[in-house]
Amino acid sequence: MNKLTQLLKEKRLILDGGFGTMLQQAGLPDGQPPEGWNLTHPEKIREIHAAYVAAGCDIITANTFGINPFKYDNCRELITAAVDSARRAARGTDVMVAFDMGPTGRILKPFGTLDFEDAVSAYAELAVIAAETGVDLVIIETMNDCLETKAALLAVKENTDLPVIVTNVYDASGKLMTGADPEAMVAMLEGMGADAVGLNCSLGPEAMLPIVERLVGCASVPVAVAPNAGLPSVRDGRTVYDVDADQFASLMAKMAETGAALLGGCCGTTPEYIAKTVELTKNIPYVPATEKDITVVSSYTHAVRIGEIPVLIGERINPTGKPKLKEAIRTGDTGYILKEGIRQAEAGVQILDLNVGVPGTDEPENMLKLLTELQAVIDLPLQIDTSDPKALEAGMRAYMGKPLVNSVNGTKKSMDAVFPLVKKYGGAVIALAIGEDGIPETAAERAAIIDQIVAEAAKYGIKKKDIIADPLALTVSADVNAARVTLESIRLIKAAGIRTSLGVSNVSFGLPGRNTVNSVFFGQALYAGLDCAIMNPFSTAMMTAWYTHKMLAGLDPACGGYIGYISSLPETAEVTAKSPAPSAASDGGEAESGLSELVFRGLRAESVAEAKRLLDGGREPLSLINDEIIPALNKIGDRFEKKQAYLPQLLMSAEAATAAIAEVKERLPLRNSDSERSVILATVKGDVHDIGKNIVKVLLESYGFAVRDLGRDVAPEEVLKAAKESGCRLIGLSALMTTTVPAMAETIKLLRSSGDYTVMVGGAVLTKGFADEINADFYSPDAMGAVRFATEWYSER
Repeated sequence: MNKLTQLLKEKRLILDGGFGTMLQQAGLPDGQPPEGWNLTHPEKIREIHAAYVAAGCDIITANTFGINPFKYDNCRELITAAVDSARRAARGTDVMVAFDMGPTGRILKPFGTLDFEDAVSAYAELAVIAAETGVDLVIIETMNDCLETKAALLAVKENTDLPVIVTNVYDASGKLMTGADPEAMVAMLEGMGADAVGLNCSLGPEAMLPIVERLVGCASVPVAVAPNAGLPSVRDGRTVYDVDADQFASLMAKMAETGAALLGGCCGTTPEYIAKTVELTKNIPYVPATEKDITVVSSYTHAVRIGEIPVLIGERINPTGKPKLKEAIRTGDTGYILKEGIRQAEAGVQILDLNVGVPGTDEPENMLKLLTELQAVIDLPLQIDTSDPKALEAGMRAYMGKPLVNSVNGTKKSMDAVFPLVKKYGGAVIALAIGEDGIPETAAERAAIIDQIVAEAAKYGIKKKDIIADPLALTVSADVNAARVTLESIRLIKAAGIRTSLGVSNVSFGLPGRNTVNSVFFGQALYAGLDCAIMNPFSTAMMTAWYTHKMLAGLDPACGGYIGYISSLPETAEVTAKSPAPSAASDGGEAESGLSELVFRGLRAESVAEAKRLLDGGREPLSLINDEIIPALNKIGDRFEKKQAYLPQLLMSAEAATAAIAEVKERLPLRNSDSERSVILATVKGDVHDIGKNIVKVLLESYGFAVRDLGRDVAPEEVLKAAKESGCRLIGLSALMTTTVPAMAETIKLLRSSGDYTVMVGGAVLTKGFADEINADFYSPDAMGAVRFATEWYSER
């Protein structure tokens, strides 16, 4: 057990507070990177650390947040100097020194340009240097993307033995920028072995309280919280915050009472804030984190809990017995496969099975490709279904969340291959009741094999809650007792406190009327305690059995789900495998045209193909844009703003629209020239984080705007020069860091004094009030707001 984990079993720990805030007070010029002072002003860095040590911190973070190989060639020099300053300040005390690892400022594929493995390599370089300097732990903080968070944690775990705290940036609705909620992040991070999880930045302490409650409620590891000092504003050219030290400490005491185990501060907080937090929390009883017996898998947006309401796993992306799917996998027809996934999601499954095992194909390559593409258009958790360890690792490594793994069995060969991967990447795993001698005939023997698998998994550090037993459904046409044994096995396994799963349709092989057999058996298995079912969601009989069971088991309040489903069925619907569960049009209205739906779903290649087909058929090019593409973008934009869709879906729709518009341009160039609908975008001086700006760029271009992207760390004079040269009067500015907001104010001031320019602003540290104070014309908390404003602005000209 490492020192951090041991201490957190004994007491609450205090983290330090804002560093950029303190550097500004120490004289750091606006727009100058804070990490540069590690070399030029080490005495100032040590003084700040010493002030936090004196305030009562148990952990101080080295001034390394903004250091990464994409920004600096001298990472080792900067990190070594930063850690040395922190070490000197902590000398003679028990205070631990943490390496502070922040985001790269770039978006990872498939939603951006940075490859996942390149991100892992970059973070690995930092982790190795940090370990060599002798830091006590790593704090991965201010992460707003599930996949980048995974890349950073994976890099640290693969290259060091250091304990790791991971904190993410949640908005007021409790979501990361890319859509993940607290339960999803806990599932992934805890599964991968983070020593503590939590949140920092973006919000003040009062707004963070509900999120902390959710984290404490689902995490088996300690929870860390480091809020900002409220909301920022500009006063006398400096950024100040609206929560003072006394208010902050009072709210942090509530965090402690809620169960937070690590307390610190972020933007705007100072040693005074931390000292008062120490004073107000020192007598609050401390209860260490407790193990939560929650079986959960997650996607990049949400977690699915197994063991409450029975979970449906869509079986349709599995080539067994499906010649069309086999051919699609063999030929690389991803469109067919993605549509099959979307249809199952619309039919109501909670998890999608993904099996790409076709003889004569490269299964690891296909698994990586299709898993990545499925996650780009569907936000359901996936079940990675393969018997090939290489394909399993390819899928688990790239997976955005905590996957369900199908499967492991009780043979030594299987457990030796699967358990190391489940331990490394995190996941829940389906355990088949198969031993060295095959499938036992009795329920007791099958339950015994599951017990053996659970015991072996524990040797790898895999918890019982992450094992989901499949007692196997064998065909009753070969053994009339097969179904009875399976049902008895479910009862025995459930009695041992283990969740269960079943491939339901196996029971009916070789029989006529298979759908009737399947649905009745499904109902019996649910009554016996089945937690998950791999099934066909397009079978009305199967779906009816599920809705009926939920109602009869008291899991359907006011019978609403059952009534809604049955009412939606056609009066003449036959209970057959060919009767699809009905799904309403995606907007609740009439079914949409092909191109509009494809763009909405983010299917890029299919959108291009459909646009080409329509154009070849004589469709007017501009009508495709105005009547098909733009409405689809508006629809996904509306859903995004209502929190019904998330950033990855928004970006994939924009990419599909952009690709389709490019096809249209070849037939008829857009009438809007660069000068007619153009926007200049820039991340302000001193700030290298251009995630938000890049998202705005993609969306603006998908709506037909011509975007001149000046990049990041752009001086005010460069912005003005670009505006004068292009004649563009609409300018978008982005800032992520507290220390660079003054540079945004300076840029706006220069533009105001030089011409009639309209400025829209955004960034994690900004608010509407803050934007008003720096004289911006428009503020948006998200990219769609910028698109709406630009559209309205040009329509009024």
